Amino acid sequence: MTAVTLYLASASPRRREILDQLGLAYQLLPQDIDESRLSGESPEDYVCRLAQAKAQAALSSLPQAVQCACLGSDTTVVLEDEIFEKPRDEADARRILQCLSGRTHEVLTAVALVTAQNSQVRLSRSQVSFRPLLDAEITQYWLTGEPADKAGAYGIQGLGAMFIREIKGSYSSIMGLPVQETVELLSLVGITAQVILQASVSGQKP
Repeated sequence: MTAVTLYLASASPRRREILDQLGLAYQLLPQDIDESRLSGESPEDYVCRLAQAKAQAALSSLPQAVQCACLGSDTTVVLEDEIFEKPRDEADARRILQCLSGRTHEVLTAVALVTAQNSQVRLSRSQVSFRPLLDAEITQYWLTGEPADKAGAYGIQGLGAMFIREIKGSYSSIMGLPVQETVELLSLVGITAQVILQASVSGQKP
């Protein structure tokens, strides 16, 4: 099979970290698209559409895309059908975290792989339960800078972990890129995570 060049249609350091852990070779090709939610669009359709749109935009920007695959992903936090994206400012981050305080919300992450021949998308669902948060904690957390670029105004891989009582689902998906679904999609175009390949060659379980 002819080697396929993988492009990541994202500037997220969390998604890069996950691909690096998998030992994958890729090039960055972040895309700036309109992320407005369509009227009547469900949260599930919303994240799937954005993931595919990012990947498609990346592929369309390549002059020679025949042996290229573009990976796009989108993550959103949902509570009672309200979507919590990245906070606009401190007041918005405070509002979001107060809404999540002491409650269980859903994290939806869609990952899409687009080639010149095909487009595939997978959706991962996880539940995250927060303990009750104090106003002072929210203030101090905002001052760390961590919530500013995170969907739902928190990062599970950082200081935001101190707010979490329980998770059900995929940790990597909550970070921003579900490993199982990503590996499955990449296998369709002959791209294999090197950690899996090396383990197979050595006879060890990954």
